[in-house]
Amino acid sequence: MGERCCAVVRVLVLQAAWALSGGQVRYSVPEEAKAGTVVGRLAQDLGLEAGEAEARRLRLVAQGRRASVEVSGASGALLVSSRLDREELCGKSAPCALRLEVLVERPLRVFHVQLEVTDINDNAPVFRVNEEALNIAESSLPGSRFPLEGASDADIGANAQLSYTLSPSEYFSLDHQGNNDKSASLGLILTKALDRETIPVHRLVLTASDGGRPSLTGTMELVISVLDANDNAPQFNQSVYKVKILEGSELGTLLVTLSATDPDEGINSDIIYLFSRHVSTKVKEMFTIDENKGEISLQGKLDYEEIDSYEIPVEARDKGSPPLSGHCKVLVEVLDVNDNAPEVWVTSLSVPVPEDASVGTVVALLSVSDRDSGANGRVRCWVWPASPFGLEATFAGSYSLVLREALDRERVSEYEVEVRAEDGGAPALRGRRGLRVAVSDVNDNAPAFAQAVYTVLARENNAAGAELARLWARDPDEAGNGRVSYSVWEGGVGGGWRPASSYVSVDAESGRLWALQPLDYEELQVLQFEVRAVDAGEPPLCGNATVQLFVLDENDNAPALLPPAGSAPEAGGVAGEAAAAAAAAAAAAGSVSGTLWAWAAWGAPAGQVVAKIRAVDADSGYNAWLRYELWEPRGKGPFRVGLYSGEVSTARALEEADGPRQRLLIVVRDHGEPARSATATLSVSLVEAAEAALAAAAGSSSSSSRSAAGAEMGAGAASAATNVWLVVAICAVSSLFLLAVVLYGASRWAPRAAVLSGPGPTTLVCASEVGSWSYSQRHSRSLCVADGAGKSDLMVFSPNFPPPPPGPAAKDTQPEPSALLDTVSGTALLASTLSLSLCPFSLIS
Repeated sequence: MGERCCAVVRVLVLQAAWALSGGQVRYSVPEEAKAGTVVGRLAQDLGLEAGEAEARRLRLVAQGRRASVEVSGASGALLVSSRLDREELCGKSAPCALRLEVLVERPLRVFHVQLEVTDINDNAPVFRVNEEALNIAESSLPGSRFPLEGASDADIGANAQLSYTLSPSEYFSLDHQGNNDKSASLGLILTKALDRETIPVHRLVLTASDGGRPSLTGTMELVISVLDANDNAPQFNQSVYKVKILEGSELGTLLVTLSATDPDEGINSDIIYLFSRHVSTKVKEMFTIDENKGEISLQGKLDYEEIDSYEIPVEARDKGSPPLSGHCKVLVEVLDVNDNAPEVWVTSLSVPVPEDASVGTVVALLSVSDRDSGANGRVRCWVWPASPFGLEATFAGSYSLVLREALDRERVSEYEVEVRAEDGGAPALRGRRGLRVAVSDVNDNAPAFAQAVYTVLARENNAAGAELARLWARDPDEAGNGRVSYSVWEGGVGGGWRPASSYVSVDAESGRLWALQPLDYEELQVLQFEVRAVDAGEPPLCGNATVQLFVLDENDNAPALLPPAGSAPEAGGVAGEAAAAAAAAAAAAGSVSGTLWAWAAWGAPAGQVVAKIRAVDADSGYNAWLRYELWEPRGKGPFRVGLYSGEVSTARALEEADGPRQRLLIVVRDHGEPARSATATLSVSLVEAAEAALAAAAGSSSSSSRSAAGAEMGAGAASAATNVWLVVAICAVSSLFLLAVVLYGASRWAPRAAVLSGPGPTTLVCASEVGSWSYSQRHSRSLCVADGAGKSDLMVFSPNFPPPPPGPAAKDTQPEPSALLDTVSGTALLASTLSLSLCPFSLIS
């Protein structure tokens, strides 16, 4: 991060320095410099650190012609790569400045470098011909001037400043006027009258020297033939004719009509017009001259962008013998018309563009040019259609395509951008260049689950590895940024404070939720945890969903017998202490095994309760609803068992014929599917009434406060039992009333955030029609309702579980009998009105 900050600071400083210096670096190098010559320390001048030039890929952008220079990747220096010939690169243009574009990346920047190639004196003056023949009439007067074609020098400046010297001659001298190619005039001046008979031919050497150091020279031999007679040459009415013509003019267009006169008479005054011997081949191809009329016409197609001016030397020659000539110059200026549309070129394109690219990011570098000049070559550019991109002018004819608005790949993943250019001509011409800008993805979207909360139902005792649910999170990003992996995020648990990962696991790729172990409803009823979806982006983003796993009860626990409610009364007076010890041991073990003992008096009336079988089932609902059946003896025995209360009572009056002892085999079953059961053996001893009364009296004096049932023996015992029953009933009614008030207040003011609600089967808390319903002692949600009149009010709560999945699980939920249960549905945790039946208890003798 520190290195990135330093790089950003350096870029900002570089931009500031760049702005202050006008945005351009200038170098100068002489032509013909050797390959490898260091032109300048480009990386250092651009503000780049050592080694940063190679890391940021400092390089030149080609401009369409060989630049003969290159950037050293290691040092960042600008080097000469091949021969630099100023005359080849720029011709006669001065100064010879090459415009170079330099690119650096991370971030992408463009710099403009101007390389001036300076001239050295490497070209000697050159005459068009090595020998030039002149015909001069002997009648020519001293002072007559004869034009000569000067030499040309490919160099510029002082290196191209030519001076001329003529070999010594008493007849001729040299006249040189002006100092540039177009306006310079070179002529041979006759200083002394000629005499053909004395010297018919003069041979002179014309030497041209340039202004370089050292100076270079070129020579041409002048062969001057002295002619006799015709001593007046034709004369033009002006020495220079200037003509302007539009490019693209039709062939045959008349440019100018020349006029020359000759004071001679006769044939010596007849004049013909023709191009001078010095005219170039290009001029002969482009123009034609009528030798009799002196009319110059167009015979080729003019192109301003190729040649914008022509210089035509014209000669007027008479027909004398020898013929004499007059000379003039025609300057043709070609005027520009708007015949070239702007051209748009992409010099650099950085795609794809990250969707989090900042505004101002350079996407592409463009070069726009128009070969026309003036208003015809003045170009304006814009981007079409409207898009998040715009153009910024960086230099003359150079533009940057930059980002103007934030991108969103999930909305638009690719842009078709067209850069249009229009010149200022009339009519205006247009050029265009299409770009396809792809947007690359960044991790800017977190995975999102289809649901914030998933409710999952699972039956206990499921197989380890069973699939519980399938979760799915969507991430609109692409590739790794949209690849989602799932994991269990540790949260709260339903019981035991064990981590959720010890119960369930989620497949990292598919999002399938698996059970790691069989679930036990008696251990865990509700498991709430979070599943986290994390993408593979950098940095990774995540989303969470809450999973509420509800464990559905299965009938996997058989009823367990409990010891009698009291130690002495149900065990008998004789073996009270032994029975109490056995009951305590059985209670500690959670069930009763072996034989239970009870006493009954002969002659006891029908309906007398002699014992009560107590059992509990660790399951819940129907699976914990117990019923009691007398398995042996079958038929019309002297005893019966309450179906739901477990109370063993006399079915008829006991007789001595029933024997001294009755052995009862009682089966306790739950209502699960399949039903589970436990068996209790009850041994009932039949004794005399007096013995039964003594046993009842002894039991009442030792544990009258804990007795829940007894036998009626005589009027005194029945009265005591009635009093105890009344006291217990009053206490029970008071306690239940107080409990109802507390529960009502709790339902009104207690927070309900933890309650889940929804449609689904209700869960039974407690119910009874004919006796107490023994419920799991691990859950303190059951209420006792004794047998009595047909009050079947009951308290329930209904968590909003989703409907259970179809299959065998549906068979495990049995409908409650209408006479037994009154289901309360809805989302309330407790019923607003609680009606409870009284639970009368009978003393067991």
